[in-house]
Amino acid sequence: METAAFETDLSLFKYDNLEQLPPEYRELEENERTERIESALDELGDDVVILGHNYQRREIVEHADFIGDSYQLSKEAADSDAEYVIFGGVTFMAESADIITDDDQKVILPSMEASCPMAGMAEALQVDAAWAELTAATDDEIIPITYMNSYADLKAFCAEQGGLVCTSSNAHKAFEYAFEQGDKVLFLPDKHLGENTAHRLGMADETVEWDPWDAEGTDAAAAVENDVILWEGYCQVHERFRTDHIEQIRADNPEANVIVHPECRREVVEAADRAGSTADICQTVADAEPGDTWAIGTEIHLTHHLQRWHPEVNVLPLCGDACMDCNAMRQIDPNYLAWVLEELVAGRERNVIEVAPEEKDLARVALDRMLEI
Repeated sequence: METAAFETDLSLFKYDNLEQLPPEYRELEENERTERIESALDELGDDVVILGHNYQRREIVEHADFIGDSYQLSKEAADSDAEYVIFGGVTFMAESADIITDDDQKVILPSMEASCPMAGMAEALQVDAAWAELTAATDDEIIPITYMNSYADLKAFCAEQGGLVCTSSNAHKAFEYAFEQGDKVLFLPDKHLGENTAHRLGMADETVEWDPWDAEGTDAAAAVENDVILWEGYCQVHERFRTDHIEQIRADNPEANVIVHPECRREVVEAADRAGSTADICQTVADAEPGDTWAIGTEIHLTHHLQRWHPEVNVLPLCGDACMDCNAMRQIDPNYLAWVLEELVAGRERNVIEVAPEEKDLARVALDRMLEI
């Protein structure tokens, strides 16, 4: 499967109402754009809250009321009284916010093209087909777990089949819950987080990958001989990191500590000093002593943020100039932010994310199960 296909294939976008940015917004200079955004926010007041994901560019997060990871931001939105939630993230994040916010709150995604490739690697039709094959091949009970980085329909599917949602911080607890409820786990859509979690629980030898794009090479009977079935999905940003990057950073900076996201390959996590979620990475740098060096194995914008927020710490991108930004996050151009805010001032709502009611109810069940653990 070629990564480039996920950068250009519009069939991977969950929503088809892709509105183009009006021409008059396309060439805004930063100073003018900033003034217009701030003016719109002054007029909208408490009616709007802006959420900026850790992976967003500076020009977005500098306007955010809250900065953090996806589920944390959704909770901030739910705790606010704002009528409009502007999510500087990607589609699945805006869906999660719509699921847990009040019905009178509306979630807006500045650009509908901000669609996470990894979430698009586990589409409902593929999952339904795989589920039918796997459950027909065994009498054991399979419990599905989906990573937060997935669409609402997959969260709903997991709830319907007795499963739940997890984050990168609590995936091990979700696995433990699942094995209390059933015999096997189907983990979607990120195989690396699933493998790293299985390794943490001492189940490294009980995993198998399920590739929905390889119909001939995927054998359901063989797959269910294992206790953990990992969906063939991954994050383009985190899969890019290699052990060579860690070796090079340590050669160039012998005093460096290395922390990586658990969406990285298993061998990268093993070679690093620590692995943790974006919140864990942020906290690690915040707790570092002045003069400490931390090499960060995650999306490059977060590394840049940490460099700015903690100038007393030497924060380095793990793979140097080769580190990637998130292609999906990049679609939230700050000019889009100016556009949707000025449209609200004019009384027009753009790019509202609405999860279907039945799907929303089921997805909330999957989230509630996560919270219970």
